[in-house]
Amino acid sequence: MTTPTLDLNNGVSIPQLGFGVFQVPPKDTADIVTQALDVGYRHIDTALAYHNEQGVGEAIASSSLSRDDVFVTTKLWNYDQGTDAAFKAFDASLERLGFDVLDLYLIHWPAPQQDRYVDTWKAFEQLYADGRIRAIGVSNFRVEDLQRLLDLGLTVPVVNQIELHPYLTQDELRIFHDKHEIVTEAWSPIAQGAVLDDPVITELARAKDATPAQVVIAWHLALGNVVIPKSVTPDRIAENFASTEVELAGDEIDAISALNRNERTGPDPWEFPG
Repeated sequence: MTTPTLDLNNGVSIPQLGFGVFQVPPKDTADIVTQALDVGYRHIDTALAYHNEQGVGEAIASSSLSRDDVFVTTKLWNYDQGTDAAFKAFDASLERLGFDVLDLYLIHWPAPQQDRYVDTWKAFEQLYADGRIRAIGVSNFRVEDLQRLLDLGLTVPVVNQIELHPYLTQDELRIFHDKHEIVTEAWSPIAQGAVLDDPVITELARAKDATPAQVVIAWHLALGNVVIPKSVTPDRIAENFASTEVELAGDEIDAISALNRNERTGPDPWEFPG
């Protein structure tokens, strides 16, 4: 099996189904990422804040895959915002990963209380211009944060990675993304399991001979989202990857989207880090 890819607004291709390592213990990361690569994942999503960049790099280095075969994302944490701090943070992340070039670098949170994400973004633009990053994006940005970058004439982010699942469909943000050719990427794609017992999803899973998680991941793929489910269980890692084989009709996609409650499982970007 292979996963579909999406073209970012700078022409770089990103595998639509990735593997997230949020809350994967650092000591286990290399082994778990190796399992994901063996299953077929070619997109790994990490972050400084996850404390497991090194394990991601080790898994890729020890695999039979070339570096160009695996798309890797990492993220800059809030205390590293600002021009000089961002340059130093990027160098440190690249060293932990053991890479010469990073595929995608994200500002992890806008942290509006700090009001430094514009300077941080300008540092990202320089790293991109220098050829050290293939693509630059953001995470957890609100419409007004994105609009501010556009109003300043800065580079349009290729991606905004946001909490998104059937109970939080983020319609306003997704419309804005589509208008400006920003790819929507979903973290917490199954709401930490909260949506898996929903009757609409469980009934579709029975009808499709699939797991509820596979149905939800297939919904993300059908919407055009990049999606990064995480698991540390070998069977679940493989099951999630097989979501690409689940096909949903238009009315089934709409039925899942209608479950929206504007209900978060993680922090609100308006308040975090507070």
